[in-house]
Amino acid sequence: MTRSVFRFLSRQPETPDLNSASHRLRLPRYDDFEQWHALRRDSRAFLQPWEPTWRPDELTERAFRARVVRNGQEYHSGLAVPFFLFSQTDHALLGGLTIGLIRRGASQSCMIGYWMGERHAGKGHMFAALQLAIPYIFRGLELHRIEAACIPDNEKSIRLLEKAGFEREGLLREYLKINGQWRDHAMFSRLSDRASGNGNKENS
Repeated sequence: MTRSVFRFLSRQPETPDLNSASHRLRLPRYDDFEQWHALRRDSRAFLQPWEPTWRPDELTERAFRARVVRNGQEYHSGLAVPFFLFSQTDHALLGGLTIGLIRRGASQSCMIGYWMGERHAGKGHMFAALQLAIPYIFRGLELHRIEAACIPDNEKSIRLLEKAGFEREGLLREYLKINGQWRDHAMFSRLSDRASGNGNKENS
């Protein structure tokens, strides 16, 4: 374990919990299965064009429990922070946002990915989630750079990233296998104000 990862682990709470008046981000738990299963099942046609091909056991409780264990391991090893997004009003699961590929050392960066249940899409929930996640990444995790890769024809996701202060950097050719096909992705990034001095504003 590197010294920087050890410092990261020593500062982190047992389970990170980010809250605003309207939204909450926290790690998945076993008892989230029913909500997660229903939301993913009902949103399958909506999500599948933007995700890797679902495995035959994708929605089983066994696969979900394994996912929860893996998520906890990734968090405690300093590799990722996989959040579920909830409404504070009725505690409904809305979607997910993962801070992944956390790199320390000279890089000090991460990659974010997210998904939203179909019935909750287009209502500003993921933008609200980013308003919680971005300060946590820069101040809590003390990273310098956030990256996000987006399929070029996913216009809604592109608008979301641009609204959240991300800038397009270039094209990653056949970057990920999505829905059975290798797809190009546009690379977006956002830099920490304090480290870069580039004039971008952190949203709080």
